[in-house]
Amino acid sequence: MRKEIILLIRKEMVLEWRQKYAINGILLYVISAVFITYLSMGVGQGNLSVPVWNALYWIIILFSAVNAVAKSFVQEHQARQLYYYMIASPEAIILSKTIYNTLLTLILAVLGYLVFGVVFGNPVADKPMFILNLLLGAMGFSASLTMVSAIASKAGNNGTLMAILSFPVLIPILLMAIQVSKNAIDGLDREINVEKIVTLLAINAIVTACSYILFPYLWRS
Repeated sequence: MRKEIILLIRKEMVLEWRQKYAINGILLYVISAVFITYLSMGVGQGNLSVPVWNALYWIIILFSAVNAVAKSFVQEHQARQLYYYMIASPEAIILSKTIYNTLLTLILAVLGYLVFGVVFGNPVADKPMFILNLLLGAMGFSASLTMVSAIASKAGNNGTLMAILSFPVLIPILLMAIQVSKNAIDGLDREINVEKIVTLLAINAIVTACSYILFPYLWRS
């Protein structure tokens, strides 16, 4: 299975490299959202507070992740899915897409963080904790959205279904990530974040395990 996962991840990277419009469009979305926020909030006069900085950052990252991950199974034609069905196990397929989407979402999150730091200033006091929180948030978003994307693709690529199914799972992850990043920005003691970090890890593990167990049944349909 490890060889299958590596080959499938390499396939995703090759396709992304050939179809540069996908990643370029997502990067343009992040930069444009930050720039529009800069123009609309009037932050040139220093009106952007730390809570607003934190909330806007995670809202932009969330929608960027949705745009990046939503195409996981939507872009796969039925003939290509049948080909995957014959050469790879469903567990390898769902894990490879989850890992690839986690890497892509983490890149977007780091890019957003750098752009936010340049445009709005960088108020983060505990940067290692903030980066760890970004990693866990990217894992949670990717695992949830990848599975929901697979379900939506089996339902005729219904975008409304994807939004409805992903909302209850993404909200707890988003709330925990916002709280941890707020504590990291304020430079509070790391022991305060231990419980929230463990909760994020537990949510990520549960979502990934459910995807691993349930996706084979969905794939066979």
